Amino acid sequence: MRIYETIAIIRPNVAEDGIGGIIDRAKGIIEGDGGSILKVDKWGLRKLAYPIKKEQQGSYLLAEFNGTAAAVAEMERIFKIDDRILKFMTIKLKAPSSAAPARKETTGAETGEAAAE
Repeated sequence: MRIYETIAIIRPNVAEDGIGGIIDRAKGIIEGDGGSILKVDKWGLRKLAYPIKKEQQGSYLLAEFNGTAAAVAEMERIFKIDDRILKFMTIKLKAPSSAAPARKETTGAETGEAAAE
């Protein structure tokens, strides 16, 4: 199984119960296919950078999970049908974000670039 991260923007008029229903449905799809939820973060209502389906604000939801490609495809199919979800995006991660090592910044000398004088 691979680790995936999905972020979804939900319409601002959807109540907390509705957001919980979206989370439960996605969780059911993932766990039904043998996956597991690693974490779910509700970022709350935020102003959008540009209007999406005539909405100026949206509730952001981030989910990190183990799953199969079939579970991700089914979850995305359901998200496309659901009118409460404005946009979503799923990416494949190499490691869970909580265990991701800090990136080391490199200088030009370390990467083999010549320093301009």
